[in-house]
Amino acid sequence: MATLTLKNKKPAAKTRNADGEKRAPVRGKGVSKPRPTLAKAQAERAEREERYQQAQQKRNERPAPSREDRRDERPARPKPTGFKPERSPQGGEGFRRDDGPARPGLRPGGFHPDGPPRAQRGEPVRRNEHRDERPSDRPRDDRPPRVDQRRASNRGPGFEPPLRPQQRLNPARHVDSEDGDRLSKRMSELKLASRREADEWIAAGWVRVDGKVAVLGQRVVGDVQIDIDPAARQAQSQLVTVLLHKPIGYVSGQAEDGYEPAVVLFLPENRWKDDPSGIKPHPNHHRHLAPAGRLDIDSTGLLVLTQDGRIAKALIGDDSDIEKEYLVRVEYVGVPGAEPVPEGTLPNAALTPDKLALLNHGLALDGELLKPAKVSWQNEQQLRFVLREGKKRQIRRMCELVGLKVVGLKRVRIGRIPLGHLPAGQWRYLAPWERF
Repeated sequence: MATLTLKNKKPAAKTRNADGEKRAPVRGKGVSKPRPTLAKAQAERAEREERYQQAQQKRNERPAPSREDRRDERPARPKPTGFKPERSPQGGEGFRRDDGPARPGLRPGGFHPDGPPRAQRGEPVRRNEHRDERPSDRPRDDRPPRVDQRRASNRGPGFEPPLRPQQRLNPARHVDSEDGDRLSKRMSELKLASRREADEWIAAGWVRVDGKVAVLGQRVVGDVQIDIDPAARQAQSQLVTVLLHKPIGYVSGQAEDGYEPAVVLFLPENRWKDDPSGIKPHPNHHRHLAPAGRLDIDSTGLLVLTQDGRIAKALIGDDSDIEKEYLVRVEYVGVPGAEPVPEGTLPNAALTPDKLALLNHGLALDGELLKPAKVSWQNEQQLRFVLREGKKRQIRRMCELVGLKVVGLKRVRIGRIPLGHLPAGQWRYLAPWERF
């Protein structure tokens, strides 16, 4: 039977050394040295330990060198030249050269190559006297006392602190001119924002004037380009306006005479269930919420509470021309000197046409002529007023001038926003699509 042999077959790896002991296989290319056995490695380690112990023992048995021997072993240092302090005969420290006598009276801080005059003459030198002999432009007694500029009491009437580097580099940070209008006022006139909003935007760095960041208190002259950062517009769009049906017994603004302000009714449980705005209430909606206009304690109707300064300016600004509509229930009481009317006469019959014409135009309050109004009869006992201004208790005082007494007043519309079916004591948000 023939046997198959492989010519290229590698010989098996040897797992034992020349002495026949087992060893670990060696991996890699080339011929490697035979690895020592464990017993041989332990013997070599024990031998190294023994040699180390013998060297340590010899080192410990060697006697320690004395101070003199160590001094001799160190290399000689070069002897320093110059001056060394030395006690002088007068009791102070002096200086001497290594090759010369001591010079008394000199201290380290006041050395002079030739020595002070008294030391050369052998006279005693007082301590630190050489410091008084330094040249000075003026005597010490003539020098003014040192003033601490940090104290406000030491600053004269004309004192001006120096400008900081950023104030010198940025002219907008230091406005000396008193000409022109304040930037916040200019922005309010352009209906960009209210003055309060403008100041907040300027402080936040959202306003630029001719390409430069504006600062608080800055004044502008002439036509300038005012740019508003989009972040300011976004913050302005998040402001809310609340429409409240104010009942009788609440004041419009701050609490007075024990009456609560109408803003206390701005609570989640008082929100109208048919509010069409879709705005979700948020705690920030209570911040800076102020009335835009007022209603007397005895009056009821639509009251606007807003965070938006633009809306407040449009409703109560000096140049506001938004209409406010009222329904006023009156009684005729007559005027002094006029003929009395029969008892039970209705107000619309008692009021003469010329008096009704005066209500529309021709009356003056506080010495100022009122703007034209639209006054007509809603029914036999109720008048309909449409005004474009809002003086204090204006309708009541107008009625008194023509012999009428107001017994009920209700505001039913502001601009294009009607009171509608909003119940008394409840509120709703101004919808995003609504405008006054």
